[in-house]
Formats: sequence, structure tokens, C-alpha cells
Amino acid sequence: MIAAFGELPPVYAKPRNQPRPPYPVNSFMPQPSGYPYPQVSPQPGYPTTTPYPTTSNVPYPNYGTPYPGPIGTNGTPYPAATPYPPTTSYGPVSDAAGGTITEEHIKASLLSAVTDKLRRKLKEQSQQSQAELETLRRTQQELCEGKTRLEDIFTRLQREKATLEKNLSILQEKEKELEAAVERLAEQDGVEADEAVVTTAPLYSQLLNAFAEEATLEDAIYYMGEALRKEVIDLDTFLKQVRTLARRQFTLRALMHKCRQKAQLAC
Repeated sequence: MIAAFGELPPVYAKPRNQPRPPYPVNSFMPQPSGYPYPQVSPQPGYPTTTPYPTTSNVPYPNYGTPYPGPIGTNGTPYPAATPYPPTTSYGPVSDAAGGTITEEHIKASLLSAVTDKLRRKLKEQSQQSQAELETLRRTQQELCEGKTRLEDIFTRLQREKATLEKNLSILQEKEKELEAAVERLAEQDGVEADEAVVTTAPLYSQLLNAFAEEATLEDAIYYMGEALRKEVIDLDTFLKQVRTLARRQFTLRALMHKCRQKAQLAC
């Protein structure tokens, strides 16, 4: 509206030093069509406005030969209508409150509109940047937590590695000892079972012998049951032999129990 009114202002400001028209304000001006155009009567509190200047010392420009008017009944043509003066310049545009819209007002309005648009754009970009920053913060927090977990796992793996290296060293030493023992056994002709196991005390020797005899009786009882199942021996023979072997086994177990108590071994 500002641009349109600036090009074609609908209202004109009356100059203060303009002389009063020689005819009344409410008189009619001749129009090209021959119909009168009423003038607007001034309202109290508002300046009188006319669509065109009423008085001017500048003559109307010549627009060429006027179009001849209609012919009267007596054959005499009506006088041609006087053309309107050109409106090449306008006064300042007035708003509804009586003020004047100047270039400063237009400039201020444009600056305000541009400022509002830039402010909205900056607000949108700020909100977008805040959202992206929040996402980056959450990602950073997750990465820090992951880093802490990885450091804990790495520390645990380092401890396990040290333990495995220690156990590996022990196993290598034991392997060397076994290899040396195998070499020593390979150099000997033969080893007696009774000479391979040597006790350090008579009590331990008694315990060892009782354990070996008890294990032998256990095997004998097992094979006696197998012979009865296959009907190699009869039931009476089985019961007699098993009774004898079980009595001896009970005696050996009691002896081993006493030997363990005497040697302070776990029973």
C-alpha cells in the first residue's frame, strides 16, 4: 500500500499560501462529459481537499485539437470540453491520522521488517544449534562412559596377562623337571614297584601297606561277585570267602584310621 500510494496518491495537501478560489467551494466544475462534479464540503477539523488544484497561473498544456462536441438543435456545436491538467507532481502522502509518510518512515519500516526476519532466522538457527549441541553432548557423555569401560577392561586384561605369563613360566619350569626325570628313568634298566615308593617313617610304611592290602581285598571281593554271576562258584563258597575277606578288610580300615590319627593326617 505504501508503494502504491507513493506512485498514485489519492489525497493532496492544500498549500497554505494558496489563494481562495474565485468561485464558491460547493460550485460545480465543468467536466468533459458535460455533467457537473460536486466539490466536497470541508469538515470541521480537517483541511479542505480538492482532487485537482483550483487556481494556477500555469496555462493548461495543449493536447492537440480537442474532440468536437455534439451539435445543437440550431446547428451550432457545443464548446469542446477543456482537458484536465497533467498531474506530474504530488504532495506528500498523508495517513489517516493526518501525519505525513516520508522516506524515513518507509526506511524505518523496511529496517524493522528486515530486523524481524533476521531475528526469526537467528532464533531458528539458534534453536537448531542448541539441539545439535545437546546431541553432541550426549554423544560425548556416551563416549566418555565407553572410554571408562574400555579402560577397566584393558586393566583387567593386563592383570590376567600377567597372571598367565606367571603360570606359563611355572609350567615351563615343571616341564623341564619332568623332562629331566624322564631322561634319568630312561638311563636306568628297570624300576621295582616296591623300591619306587619309599616312606620316611615306619608309621607311614604301615599305613601304605594297609592301604595296598585293603585295595587288593576290594578287588578280590569284586571278582568273587563276577564269578558267582557267571556261575563259576556256588553261593556257599562265595559267602564263605566274602565273609573272610570282609572281616580282613574291616580290620585293615580300622588300622588305617588309627595310623592317620597318629600321624595327624586328615581322616
